[in-house]
Amino acid sequence: MPTPLPAAADVIALHDHLLATAGWPQHEPAPRDEGLWRWVQTNHLFNCRLWAEEDLARRTQVSDAEIAANKRAIDRYNQARNDATERVDELLLVALGLVDEASARTDTPVSTVPAGARLNSETAGSMIDRMSIMALKVDAMRKQTERTDVDTEHVASSHVKLARLKQQRADLGHCLDALLADARAGRAYFKVYRQFKMYNDARFNPALVAEAKARG
Repeated sequence: MPTPLPAAADVIALHDHLLATAGWPQHEPAPRDEGLWRWVQTNHLFNCRLWAEEDLARRTQVSDAEIAANKRAIDRYNQARNDATERVDELLLVALGLVDEASARTDTPVSTVPAGARLNSETAGSMIDRMSIMALKVDAMRKQTERTDVDTEHVASSHVKLARLKQQRADLGHCLDALLADARAGRAYFKVYRQFKMYNDARFNPALVAEAKARG
């Protein structure tokens, strides 16, 4: 039997469930499995931590040292979020038979693509990552509709925005389902793309390279 592929509805349900879970994202519940769903959850975990840290980094009445600590945490969480996205792509492509499993985690994965299949510019993992961010936006906007310290215009405007965000997430979910169905049928494919975030790598970030030379 073919390996089951994630349905967008299940991804959305997981994202919303985790956001409603007590202690999340400081404490992570056990994932549904130790394969694909573990990495979908890990991606959401770091998006949630990144979201909270971005809010803190906008504070104006704290020390520069606190903002610098926020920025360093943002870099760490963004890297971890990106790594999880790439792992989701690797696992999906292996499940779809579109990449050689032995090379999937390397910087040069070997594609095994049917003739005539179209290349999709966005990966399935990237779509799931965007759905995670959409879940955060939906959750944050829903809370705006529940505020009692604002006027009715703010609440009404938030309801309109919430409806639009839900529609955007649903549309994205339909695109994910369509891509995976087409990939399963041999009509489409995507690739593992490495982001190579050089700002986090002391070997590539020119400012960090300069610091190392100055110390040496």
